[in-house]
Amino acid sequence: MSDIEFSHFQSLKRAVQEKYLETHSPSYDDISKWKGIDIIYFQEDLRQKAKGNISEKTFYTYFKNNAQEKIPRIDMLNILSVYAGYNSWFEFKKKNPIVTAVNDSFQTSLPVEVPSENKPEVIESKVPVTIAEKPPVSIDNQAFDEINQNINFNKPKQNFLRTYLWLGISAFLFAVVLILVFYDNLFYKKYTYAFTDADRNSSIKGELDVKIIRENESPILFKVKPNSPFVYETKSKKLKMIISSPFYKTDTVSRDLTSAPESENIELKPNDYAIQLYYYSKSITDFKKKTNELNRLISDNALIYQVVDSDIYGIETMDKQKYISLVTLPTTSLENLEVIDSQMKNGKIVMIKFKITDDGKEK
Repeated sequence: MSDIEFSHFQSLKRAVQEKYLETHSPSYDDISKWKGIDIIYFQEDLRQKAKGNISEKTFYTYFKNNAQEKIPRIDMLNILSVYAGYNSWFEFKKKNPIVTAVNDSFQTSLPVEVPSENKPEVIESKVPVTIAEKPPVSIDNQAFDEINQNINFNKPKQNFLRTYLWLGISAFLFAVVLILVFYDNLFYKKYTYAFTDADRNSSIKGELDVKIIRENESPILFKVKPNSPFVYETKSKKLKMIISSPFYKTDTVSRDLTSAPESENIELKPNDYAIQLYYYSKSITDFKKKTNELNRLISDNALIYQVVDSDIYGIETMDKQKYISLVTLPTTSLENLEVIDSQMKNGKIVMIKFKITDDGKEK
């Protein structure tokens, strides 16, 4: 990518910003300072005017931080150009040329040919070339080589025994390694755990986190897909696992594997407040009822985090009213809202962590 292309993209970002400011009043005029609800409003305006979509990750990569001087794909450049009032990225560049300074003065140096009469005369030297001859072969060395060859031919049995001795040792060591590997694997045993909703007696339809706790070792975290069992192989005699989910209460399960069954069903107690938060944040369409219920559920001093899919901007915070405004906004981005975690205290939700996943439809 040339510097001119990057300069054109910077000009396009300013044009997009000016176009948006004609009909909207974000938190900041500078597009690089937009976040949260400002980005969602811009995504919705882009869908309506340019019939395209820009993901949250793409916005953070190219609009909030572009230190690496990268530009988006051509299809995204075309969408942004249409939003700014042009037919394509090519037309935008044509109608918004970048002025560059060009130094027209330059000098070219050419080799100067020396006249023939001034050229020095080349004197050929007729010196005989001596070709190095190979040193004569020593008769003593030749005799010594013949003696070595005779000795080697006289000991074929020794070479044969040495070769097969090394082969035998290698085969023995290989067999020992195989025995050790399979001997250790004989002690591993497979256990299968299925998870169900304790109130509804149905399988868990959401993703679960299973953390295996081991003595003197760091925990191991597993992700269990919806409606899927958790399968774990171990040679230990004890098992301790912590099961957590955004919509179920965290449960710690301990088992003595010397007498435990290989297959077991574990019931999880639903987190009613988390389910209500998800329902009123995403599913219900009665905006007045949604606002009243969220005001009732969420504490006025709640800590609310939005997880951002960006290497630089990992988490952004917002207050209660801004979150309620976000989830009551009738945009297509609300369909991808995902509550990651929530915490309760004194009958109120005091912490919410959520994200808006990209649906991969940048078109």
